[in-house]
Amino acid sequence: MSSSPGIDEDRLRDLALLRRVRDRMDRDYAQPLDVEALARGVHMSAGHLSRQFKQAYGESPYSYLMTRRIERAMALLRRGDLSVTEVCFTVGFSSLGTFSTRFAELVGVPPSAYRAREEGQHPTSGLPACVEKRVSRPIR
Repeated sequence: MSSSPGIDEDRLRDLALLRRVRDRMDRDYAQPLDVEALARGVHMSAGHLSRQFKQAYGESPYSYLMTRRIERAMALLRRGDLSVTEVCFTVGFSSLGTFSTRFAELVGVPPSAYRAREEGQHPTSGLPACVEKRVSRPIR
């Protein structure tokens, strides 16, 4: 038994809107974003957006945003020209404590330890950027 055309069209429309939300988080990760604001931007309720996003991408919008911010923080810490505090605020966190906690949860070490470990040794140097991003991505 197949679903009706209206349901398929609704699902495709929702997937397009979810992609817009994900693209906005990728682009504006450093801005103060919350699920309510993201949902308003695509004319959905926050609850519907959260459910549909998790179904489509396997994680909540909040988790996705935190992962994007931590990925960017990792790159900035590897670069080495910003302090941990500067990195924290650059990637959109408003609290150094929250940043350090989330970073340690996703990466396995606090940001200061990550930066110290990365100074002088770049295990991903020489790799294409697309490969570096893949192998250095935080694991949830």
